[in-house]
Amino acid sequence: MINYRLERESLVELMADKGVLDKRVLDAMRNVRRHEFVPPNLRSRAYEDVPLSIGEEQTISQPFMVARMTEILKLEGHERVLEIGTGSGYQAAILAQLAQKVFTVERITALAEEAKKKFTKLGYSNIIQRVGDGTLGWKEFAPFDVIMVTAGAPNVPSRLFDQLAEGGKLVIPIGPRRIQDLKLVMKINGRQKIYSEGGCVFVPLIGTEGWKNL
Repeated sequence: MINYRLERESLVELMADKGVLDKRVLDAMRNVRRHEFVPPNLRSRAYEDVPLSIGEEQTISQPFMVARMTEILKLEGHERVLEIGTGSGYQAAILAQLAQKVFTVERITALAEEAKKKFTKLGYSNIIQRVGDGTLGWKEFAPFDVIMVTAGAPNVPSRLFDQLAEGGKLVIPIGPRRIQDLKLVMKINGRQKIYSEGGCVFVPLIGTEGWKNL
């Protein structure tokens, strides 16, 4: 029998060793049961610091990348967050621990339905989700204090930036399909101020303002 609580503690220690300093992010990773968000046949590997397949040619991100992207945003608890790419639902669950409300968009219906079941089972009442083209954002609920994109894009989708509140932050992998550079984009006086946060590898962001197909 795997002791998942101890596995999570070990993962949190590893995140701290790798440079994650935000205590709130570490506590969120301690609280969120990652094994609930991976397929049953991979649960023995749920707390390894690696991405894992969740089907539909998609992955649950490496825990360190989840922690890094979340830490960059410096969430304080009052934010309304838009996540593009629900996937397994794990990143949304982390964000839900740290922000007031999370709006998450997934283009693949089967993944969105599975994530919804997990959110309900685990009691995440501050996550709102829908199926759609994430590159178009979710205009109905804009503006957002924070936007996180969990797939690699060729550039910053203009509609996502438009839906970002003034002074808001958007974190997104930008670059070719195979390897990207993690970017923090801030909206200052209506303009983009972009910071590079290092290399990363994500599945492609498919949509009107992303890649056109797999």
